[in-house]
Amino acid sequence: MSRLARLVQILKVAGRHRLDELLPAGSLPIPLALALRANPWRLQATAGRARAERLRLALEELGPVFIKFGQTLSTRRDLLPVDIADELARLQDNVPPFAAAESRAIIERELGDSVDRLFASFEAAPMASASVAQVHAATLHDGREVVVKVVRPGIEAVIRQDIALLFTLARLAARYLPDGRRLRPVEVVADYEHVILDELDLGREAANTSQLKRNFVDGKLVYVPEVHWDYTRRKVFTMERIHGIPVTDLGALRATGADLKVLGERGVEIFFTQVFRDSFFHADMHPGNIFVDASDPADPRYIAIDCAIIGSLSDSDQYYLARNLLGIFRRDYHEVAQLHVECGWVPPDTRVQDFEQAMRAVCEPVFERPIAEISFGQLLVYLFRTAARFDMEVQPSLVLLQKTLLNIEGLGRQLYPALNLWDTAQPFLEQWVQDRYSPQSMLKRIQHHAPGWLEQLPQLPDVVLENLREHRDSEARLQAELARRERRQADARRVERRRLFAA
Repeated sequence: MSRLARLVQILKVAGRHRLDELLPAGSLPIPLALALRANPWRLQATAGRARAERLRLALEELGPVFIKFGQTLSTRRDLLPVDIADELARLQDNVPPFAAAESRAIIERELGDSVDRLFASFEAAPMASASVAQVHAATLHDGREVVVKVVRPGIEAVIRQDIALLFTLARLAARYLPDGRRLRPVEVVADYEHVILDELDLGREAANTSQLKRNFVDGKLVYVPEVHWDYTRRKVFTMERIHGIPVTDLGALRATGADLKVLGERGVEIFFTQVFRDSFFHADMHPGNIFVDASDPADPRYIAIDCAIIGSLSDSDQYYLARNLLGIFRRDYHEVAQLHVECGWVPPDTRVQDFEQAMRAVCEPVFERPIAEISFGQLLVYLFRTAARFDMEVQPSLVLLQKTLLNIEGLGRQLYPALNLWDTAQPFLEQWVQDRYSPQSMLKRIQHHAPGWLEQLPQLPDVVLENLREHRDSEARLQAELARRERRQADARRVERRRLFAA
């Protein structure tokens, strides 16, 4: 489909679902507003639906790329009204499978051999089909059960075409919407482009899976399937087939007698372990990617799949985030405001007192509710919205973290409604800060960096001499420039005296 034809299709869907009504009145220039009002497909609109539902239906009709964009956008609760964020979170990525012959052709092209020789058995009918890839069950010649994930043919061209249109829409929103600059729609689309194009590289997903498995090598908290590298390439990913209960199937979990309180608390522990111990966290932990091994009901463990989206934090972000969270736990709003300025999340000229007062106004009503009713993830959303009023820049790593925390907290409370995330998280964070800055930890970091410092040590005299030489040369250049300036000023004074004498 050409770009023009795709644009016409988008206008058709937008008109039928009256998406122009989502824009504030008077926010668009008159010619553009009239063009939207004159959209002939508005006459086919279905009445009686709420605005959020109309937006969701439009994205579903526009196809996989827009569906996935809506799913990504639903995590930005700091940018969206509550009704739209809730409705977009309902988007389902149910896409018809592509032909088994195409799947086999891609596998054979990527792996360099026929499917019949590669696998002892291969199921032509896919187990699941999504916007980017579909999954087939197979068996290796040694008897091990595996799943083979194959990228949808031609999807990259479709994605790039639709993303180009999304960028056009984002630029229009940034230019004409009242909050366009603050919401940074172009940056949101750019983040989405990075995420979805990364999902096309199954080799990257396999590497993420392998790293996550190594981080939880004992498998007690979470089990990650094994990667079969001999059967994995950029468009094909083969991994161990897992057998577990979907985490949302509460009836099946209760039937096994699984301890749901343990599951809920372990979800929180897994999240904070990934973020602060490893700085490598699974950032797409929605229920469809999580299963439960309930073979030991008293000691159930999670099984995680689909590691295409991974988040990480720098050392400084880890430190400031831990202290910010502890400050929130303790209701020390001054420290939280000061930390936001120190770490550069808000501009350095921000008045700490003003930011502190704004956060207090947001947090205090929340803390007055019973602890079991307080959503920690939602509180972070409120804080990000408050910080946005002080020109807080969008931090992609923090957005992924906020999304993941919302997923984990929602999942934990679905399993065990009385889950107290605060009691689980605060001791973990306090211990992490204490351990990180203990003498033993400081000594370990010094030992870790010592080889690099020693390697650079012989070069230190040369570096010092070079800096001194550069300083001396710059000082000489400065003195010469000052002397030239004084000569020019003296010449100008002489010329002025001559003019006065002549006058």
